[in-house]
Amino acid sequence: MTQHGGSGQWTAADAGDQHGRIAVITGATSGLGLETARVLAQHGATVVLAGRDPGRTEAAARQLRAELGQGLAEAAGSPAAGAGAPAAVETDTVQTAELDLASLESVRAAAADLSGRFPRLDLLINNAGVMMPPYSLTKDGFELQFGTNHLGHFALTGLLMNSLLAAPGSRVVTVSSNGHRAGRMNFADLQSARHYQKMAAYGRSKLANLMFTYELQRRLSAAGADTIALAAHPGTARTELTRHMSGLSQGALDPRFGALNSWWVQDAKMGTLPILRAATDPAAIGGTYYGPGGFMQLTGYPVVVTSSGRSQNKEVQRRLWVESEQLTGVTYPV
Repeated sequence: MTQHGGSGQWTAADAGDQHGRIAVITGATSGLGLETARVLAQHGATVVLAGRDPGRTEAAARQLRAELGQGLAEAAGSPAAGAGAPAAVETDTVQTAELDLASLESVRAAAADLSGRFPRLDLLINNAGVMMPPYSLTKDGFELQFGTNHLGHFALTGLLMNSLLAAPGSRVVTVSSNGHRAGRMNFADLQSARHYQKMAAYGRSKLANLMFTYELQRRLSAAGADTIALAAHPGTARTELTRHMSGLSQGALDPRFGALNSWWVQDAKMGTLPILRAATDPAAIGGTYYGPGGFMQLTGYPVVVTSSGRSQNKEVQRRLWVESEQLTGVTYPV
């Protein structure tokens, strides 16, 4: 096992040198996605912030470029810096892509754009998501949570697979949730048309994220591909994803009550660590699931964790894959 610092805990500092790697992160305008992009860029990766609102996405990119430029300028001015230390970040280190996962047309356009820009893609982080909104549909008629969290990412990954396969050691990291444990894969009502319960639908979409990861890894292995698929979850993290939760639930997450809730809620920086470990740890193995190592996987430093028994049902994984192909019209080259 890789040793980490003096405490043995994996932190962002352990992400290592990412120069030469190209990473696409969905939902990267705030929260976990933006923090993931920030750390990867700080370690040298070219990051592509993919988001549905071009204005917000470009604003996030400008923010990152400014932070990176300031960091490099400070490093150049430090006594330890050499005479040739860089004073500004390269403009193409942080890029953007327009992507609305609730629209297959947008997913196809984004994939075409990204494939054109990057024939070789080292890292795809399927992070974007919606959590427990009122019942609504995607532009293609799918229940919003299942359509965005799972089907949109299923389609995007398949359409970018050739670029991923072209990069030795590439990875697909899909972000799930502890909420997957409440999920049931009801193929008779995948779109919750008969009955919508927002937590149940969220759990189903997060269960689908894990089943997709496990089935994708099995297919990549069978094809002898060098690409691997992994999953991660942030525990209970304070992000914009909780905006549809009740006022009481949001109050329980408030950092002002840290003395009471710190055992079960953490900030975005800590919540991002399992994603970063899945993306960068050289010891990571395909099909691995990372999450916080604390009580009930709610908080803590990232470790390998187990998912529910339902998520590991290979027959249901295969059926979900076939259903997803039929619903999206996207097939994989593996």
